Amino acid sequence: MDPETFKALSDGNRLKIIEMLADGEICACKILEALNITQPTLSHHMKTLHQCNLVNTRRVGQWAYYSINETKLSEIIDFLTDIRDNLSKN
Repeated sequence: MDPETFKALSDGNRLKIIEMLADGEICACKILEALNITQPTLSHHMKTLHQCNLVNTRRVGQWAYYSINETKLSEIIDFLTDIRDNLSKN
């Protein structure tokens, strides 16, 4: 597992975004409203999440719609599960 993934998740706003996306695809406009941040700030956060392959992006007109990359999420879960399983063996 690359450390950049966990670094991306270490930011409170990015964690909130991931939590929002757990309910399904969401428009950037809804994220902006919920977090009360500027569009450039959201773009920065989404770029970071996208670079780590944590989110997928779909464009419709001027808006971007985001969803969780389930493959990457599974990799994170597997990584953490392996750590937990190794701890329980000791």
